[in-house]
Amino acid sequence: MYPQTHVYFAETVLGKQGDIVTLGSILPDMLVGKDFSHYEAHSKGVEIYNFAGKDDLILDLGKAVSTHGFEPKGLDYYGDEKYLDYEKGYCFEKARSFIAQTVEACDIPAEMGWWKAHNIIEMGVETIISSTDYYSERIKTALYNRGLINDVDEILQELWGKNSLNFARRVEKFAGFVEIERATAESLAKKYYIQMQYRHHVEIDVKKVAKLINVAAEKVILDLNEFFNTTSGMVKNNIKALL
Repeated sequence: MYPQTHVYFAETVLGKQGDIVTLGSILPDMLVGKDFSHYEAHSKGVEIYNFAGKDDLILDLGKAVSTHGFEPKGLDYYGDEKYLDYEKGYCFEKARSFIAQTVEACDIPAEMGWWKAHNIIEMGVETIISSTDYYSERIKTALYNRGLINDVDEILQELWGKNSLNFARRVEKFAGFVEIERATAESLAKKYYIQMQYRHHVEIDVKKVAKLINVAAEKVILDLNEFFNTTSGMVKNNIKALL
């Protein structure tokens, strides 16, 4: 899922707000890169939590990270990998009817279609969540909290012994790639243009992608709350069992 959705979900699961919850909820996506694969970055919550001892800041960070990824099973597991009796996750199943249009709008090979179509669904979800509360403001507050960023940088360096991690730089780069203002189909499509240029060296049709995002929001609106209600309960139990 996209950042504002992750903030909403972490707050729902943990029953609290704050910069550390916001930062932890989106941290896995900032870790992906030369040090960690996508799967590794999305499986760090328990490791961070167990490192905390009695430090409440690190405990909350570990819990928030654990709402996000694959291990323990968090939002992205149920969105991407497996949800109920679906073949894959919720967003992939919703994306089936968007594959051909996504391939055309994004000028990508057919084999990339399902993955990128699931991004379209995620962006549709992001527009819905972003319109319900001030999640963009919470993200900006957390990303611009230099003291907290430095604290987390020290924590992660001590945990993993990676002086090259440069968490502050990762935060800065992340803020440029994603929509940290109120998310609309148009603003997300413009950010997606940047992401697709950077990762795949292709130029998407921003107007066509924006239209697809709007259709995606309509596609999920009827059962999105059910998805979040179901998964938030499961993630609470997953975290409780491991932490």
